[in-house]
Amino acid sequence: MTQEMVEVWRGPVLESRHAGFAVICDARGEVIEGWGDLDTAILPRSSVKMIQALPLVTSGAADAKGLTEEQLALSCASHQGASIHTTRVAAWLKDLGLTQDDLICGPQEPWDIPTRDAQIKADAGKCRIHNNCSGKHCGFLTLTQFLGAGPDYVDPDHPVQKTALEAFETVTGETSPGFGIDGCSAPNFATTVRGLGRAMGYFAGAREGGDGMERAAFRLAKAMRTHPDLVAGEGRACTELMRAAKGKVTIKTGAEGVFTAILPEQKLGVALKISDGATRASECAIAAILVKLGALDANDPLVKKRLNPDVPNFAGINTGEVKPAEGFPGPSLGPSFDPSFSG
Repeated sequence: MTQEMVEVWRGPVLESRHAGFAVICDARGEVIEGWGDLDTAILPRSSVKMIQALPLVTSGAADAKGLTEEQLALSCASHQGASIHTTRVAAWLKDLGLTQDDLICGPQEPWDIPTRDAQIKADAGKCRIHNNCSGKHCGFLTLTQFLGAGPDYVDPDHPVQKTALEAFETVTGETSPGFGIDGCSAPNFATTVRGLGRAMGYFAGAREGGDGMERAAFRLAKAMRTHPDLVAGEGRACTELMRAAKGKVTIKTGAEGVFTAILPEQKLGVALKISDGATRASECAIAAILVKLGALDANDPLVKKRLNPDVPNFAGINTGEVKPAEGFPGPSLGPSFDPSFSG
């Protein structure tokens, strides 16, 4: 069972509907509010890169290698392939004594338009550094070196992926039913919508002075909020919505209509999946939920761009709008909402 979340109108006609699943969990993993069948199993895709990066920190590898906060943010990124990202990836690889040939993420044309155009003009081919997951893979390589493991770090039986699965099942509170191979060739472990929300609640309640896993979750979520430009890039929803939230929310997208959010001040985690995989719908839905929670201002231009964008045609004429479905996500819980848990 899904919940209708987003509508697309063309003039007075409701042209399209998008449905999905979403949940708000507190730091104990309790459901505050949910939409659709929360026990539906999904692949969270890149929305869980902060979970995949947990072993990088908990193992001691990040500190042993002297990783900066920027590198921690980049390890959780789905970046544009702009110079702000690729120069840091190249420097990280150099520090490890490696090259892009050691990345298993595969070559990708950069999403950053100026960079892409410059490559086309220079007749330069795709490269692995421009892959949106190259920062995550630098994290995998760092952990691989620290563990003294073999080079095939995306193999599900590799020590890096075994530790990633252990961390994933710990924070979701569930045994993963399986995995799919992600666009970057790493295994992407499945969980329920509820489990994904529970994981984000864990990150939201993580304390700097907590145990090893808590400290790691705190550091990674904070790094992402502090460096939103490294997590995605200019014009991307994650970066723009984190900027609009003024450092109070960690937001991460995943392919096929997935989003997660971490609200440390309210100790709440959010997870959602649009069933048809539409990005326009997932961006609208996550913005609507964060407005409901008081974390975003619906009147902020960066928020309206996702929450209620116009639908212009090629002549620049506005033909309609994208907006939350009637009744979704429901009345505001208010900016001071407190699930009566202080962590």
